[in-house]
Amino acid sequence: MPTGKLQVVPLGGLGEFGMNCMAVRWGDDIIVIDAGLMFPETELLGVDIVVPDISYLIENRERIRAIVLTHGHEDHIGALPWMLSELNVPVWGTEFTLAYVEDRLEEHELLDAADLREIRPGERFRVGPFTVHPIQVTHSLVDCVSLAVHTPLGVLLHTGDFKVDPTPTDNRLFDLHAFAEYGKAGVLALFQDSTNVERKGYTPSERAVRRKFEEVFRHTRRRLFISCFSSSIHRIKLAVDLAYENGRKVAFIGRSMTSSAEIAEDLGYIHIPDGLLIHPGEIKNFPPEKTCVLISGTQGEPMSALSRAAVDNHKHAKIEPGDTVMLSSRIIPGNEKTIYRMVDHLFRRQAYVVYEDG
Repeated sequence: MPTGKLQVVPLGGLGEFGMNCMAVRWGDDIIVIDAGLMFPETELLGVDIVVPDISYLIENRERIRAIVLTHGHEDHIGALPWMLSELNVPVWGTEFTLAYVEDRLEEHELLDAADLREIRPGERFRVGPFTVHPIQVTHSLVDCVSLAVHTPLGVLLHTGDFKVDPTPTDNRLFDLHAFAEYGKAGVLALFQDSTNVERKGYTPSERAVRRKFEEVFRHTRRRLFISCFSSSIHRIKLAVDLAYENGRKVAFIGRSMTSSAEIAEDLGYIHIPDGLLIHPGEIKNFPPEKTCVLISGTQGEPMSALSRAAVDNHKHAKIEPGDTVMLSSRIIPGNEKTIYRMVDHLFRRQAYVVYEDG
């Protein structure tokens, strides 16, 4: 048995939604798993985002060998610009995750100095005394992995976020065999996502969403606004495909939605036929029944495109009586008030609203 102390230091995401960040230390070597942010409670006036306290990492900056990412959601990568402004370390992630990271770092003028390294599910890599095994998992975002970190004392299995989808729309299957093998061999510790753990049963496959989308497209007589998480690439693809099948032009509104669609198209996750995409400023030039608008702001964020459109304060997104607005996402705990306030404004605009509770 090797002598030494293995330390696991949670810096965020433990017992809270968001700000996922965990340090693993063996001797003089540290790797960091994820670097997320979280959005503040409503009473934190004037605060836009909350990032982990990285004073421990700054104190041990010479010992940090890498930051390894499980996937590209903001609560797992959003704090990277702040961390990399203090720490000059390599960042490992899958192709799609790094595409998101590049977008964030470019915004903060940190991309040129960043050392980004691509990982592939199933292909192990070594960082100091650690061997990291990325395991392919399914989630609401594409290209996600769990991490089996082999240490001198045993395996730490960090699941990251996941949902077990037996029929993923991109046909990239959850690697249950890898988990079974680790289960047989035994692990030193398991760090598992606990979201929805109190619910019985199974999470429906992403393919089940198609039926609801088809129903909404079929019954919408005027303009259709669809809001989902900008990282929900499967749903953006579904909306684009159905818009094409139903003869509707597509416009993207909101920086995050536009950026995600561009990244997904560049990496081949979405195909947008020629002539389908229109600029937001062109929406008014087409009949309402011939347009579909994908708009950011599904959680009712105060300055999001959909929240502004709900109070008629958006330059291009004009919601008129008889239009349909579909919120295709779950309600993140803590966002109930802002979402229902936005829904109320949408009803006041005499729009049909399709959302989780109705």
